[in-house]
Parts: sequence; structure tokens; C-alpha cells
Amino acid sequence: MIPIFVDGPAVEPITLPEMKAYLRLDDDGQDDLLTGLIRAARLMVEAASRRLLIEQGWRVVMDRWPKGGRVLLPLSPVLAVDRVRVLDAAGAATDIAPDSIELDGASDPPCMTVLEAPEPGKARNGIEIELRAGYGATPETVPDCLKLAIKILVAHWFENRGDVAGAQVLPPDAMALVTPFQRARL
Repeated sequence: MIPIFVDGPAVEPITLPEMKAYLRLDDDGQDDLLTGLIRAARLMVEAASRRLLIEQGWRVVMDRWPKGGRVLLPLSPVLAVDRVRVLDAAGAATDIAPDSIELDGASDPPCMTVLEAPEPGKARNGIEIELRAGYGATPETVPDCLKLAIKILVAHWFENRGDVAGAQVLPPDAMALVTPFQRARL
């Protein structure tokens, strides 16, 4: 099962004005740097927690259906499964009817069951699942602890520019905020 990034978030969990207020910055001279740091910190928090924060589009490809048609999805949290397609040997795609798809987004990992799952004709990547994952489309949907972890990480990077970092991925106080959200690997 391979997740493929399709469409990134429209916004970041932390706005530039929020970050500037957190850092107590008044001038606009560092805006581009802060914007880049916010994006990088979001990616780091997503990697550490193994959860997507803001709504993103992804495609998951698989070779075959698991027994019973129950698919454990590699992304969390899942907001919706938009489309499931099965490819025949010639590469022609057939959509699975939406009423044949059941999403259990509350389970961890999220899972999807396809009630009537035709077998793909392609030997490799014959099943495509298009989904949207993240806590929601707006910063208000992201848990406050994860937003604070982003602020702490941006502040750490901003204040320690040019310093060589150790092997630690996140500063301890940011990691402590992310730990309760960490998702186990499949």
C-alpha cells in the first residue's frame, strides 16, 4: 500500500500574525522566513505524530484487496474517501459505488470496507483510493497541543538559526505535546 501526496493544505495551522505575536515580533522583515518555518514545523509535527493536521488530498494505491475487503488506511485522521477505482488489465478504471464503501474514520488506524470489491486486472497498483485526511480545513480544527508544538518548534529554529542541531527531531517540550497524538506504525 503506497500513499501518494496529491494536494496540500490550503492554510497552515498557525497564521503568520499568530506566530509573530508568539515571538513578539513587530516588523515584517522576517515574514518569509517565518512562513517557511511554519510550514517546515507543520511537516515535522506531522511526521512525529504520524497524523496530518490540515486537510490534504492523498491517493493510496494497492495491488489486491485484503480478505473481507477491509483496508487499514495508512493516513490519519481520514475525513472522507472521495473515490475508489479498480483498474482492469488494460488500465481502464471502474469506480466503486459510494454506497459500497464504509469508512470508519474513528478507528486508529482508520479503515475502509468495500462491500462489493471487484478484483483488479493489473498485477501492480490496480486499486486507487482517493481520500482527504487531516483534522479539518481550518486551523481551528487542529488540536491546540499540536499547534503549540509548531509554535515552540518555529521559535526554537528562529532563535537558533545557524546553530548545528543535535540528533533530536523535536525539542523536548514540543515532543511532550506531540507524544499523546503519536500513531503507531502499521
